Amino acid sequence: MTTPLVEDLLRSLAPQVLGLLVRRHGQFDAAEDAVQEALLAAAVQWPEQGVPDNPRAWLLTVAGRRLTDEWRSERARRDRETAVALREPAYAGVAPPADEEPPAGDDTLTLLFLCCHPALARSAQVALTLRAVGGLTTAQIARAHLVPEATMSQRIRRAKQRVEAAGARFTMPSPADRDERLRAVLQVLYLIFNEGHTASAGPDLHRAELTVEAIRLTRMLHRLLPDDGEVTGLLALMLLTDAHRAARTGPDGELVPLAEQDRSRWDRAAIEEGIALVTAALTWSPPGPYQLQAAIAAVHAEAASAAETDWPQILALYRLLARIAPNPMITVNQAVAVAMVDGPRAGLALLAPLDSDERIAGHHRLAAVRGHLLELAGEPDAAREAYQAAARATTSLPEQRYLELRAARLAGTEPSDGSWRG
Repeated sequence: MTTPLVEDLLRSLAPQVLGLLVRRHGQFDAAEDAVQEALLAAAVQWPEQGVPDNPRAWLLTVAGRRLTDEWRSERARRDRETAVALREPAYAGVAPPADEEPPAGDDTLTLLFLCCHPALARSAQVALTLRAVGGLTTAQIARAHLVPEATMSQRIRRAKQRVEAAGARFTMPSPADRDERLRAVLQVLYLIFNEGHTASAGPDLHRAELTVEAIRLTRMLHRLLPDDGEVTGLLALMLLTDAHRAARTGPDGELVPLAEQDRSRWDRAAIEEGIALVTAALTWSPPGPYQLQAAIAAVHAEAASAAETDWPQILALYRLLARIAPNPMITVNQAVAVAMVDGPRAGLALLAPLDSDERIAGHHRLAAVRGHLLELAGEPDAAREAYQAAARATTSLPEQRYLELRAARLAGTEPSDGSWRG
């Protein structure tokens, strides 16, 4: 069994080792496979035999030998090239000297950009990032996404092949392309976090292995780009959101909405760090979408109770967010703030145009928020129908059970206060 310390060490070393191999020899697909085998070997050997004095050099040596063996095996199948492969000097020196330090920071950032190549679909970018930069095994990624390991293996393999077919090189994007590619990196990290925070399907509300990994990778990115306001904002948003984790579920795994959570169970250290990060970023960086979402999360975190939430400040932040990054999901969340400041009818009016927006019209979140606002407006029958529609639309069992319970409770009950979002 891999100990937590060994697992953390392997995950931090994985992008360094892969980045060096790809930088020197290309062939991202073969290099990534070699690194995965080296990580597996370390996971088996290090807990029993101890961590080597230079663990990075150990991994580079093992991965380099695996790469050499693979090249030689291919040439062995082609007799005419066997002799060339056996005496090729470039292959004999795949593993670098133990004391040679790779440009770990640059390589990690370059690797993130490579995994988020525009030739890949978002799902492929997520899988490849978790595998190549996160150091997760294919089995771990498959379990997190509730798909068979063979399916995930094919997805990752196709992603690597598509990157190579697109002619991608292991270099940083040009200045003209960097901002766009960085936005893709941030989106991928946020997608990983969101899938962990509220699993899109299955019996569990959250998958801690994904939120923890997303925060770890974003911390890494923040160390590499400490002066980027949106990178700082994303890290703050993740910390502030994940701080609720222990209070978001009850004894039987049921969803507990934000207004009903025991705030003494929130992670105060994460909240303090998140508030400090977003406060600092907003003083020296133009406000971006992640910074503003983090600021909203900070206002929630600073309230001692749901009743003490500063909804006018949250509404002002949502209005600014809607101006700089218009998005139907932002509008849905803004509608809750509008309802808490100007009344549920005003919130419902903001939701009405979304029924014709194909990006969100069938999303369970829209129906759930509508149900909540209808409940606050004193329309239990319409609210119950909205909750039932939301329950049918979600594939998350905890969300489904929560929405069905809200619908069932509306028979002869008073409207409840608080926000639906946990």
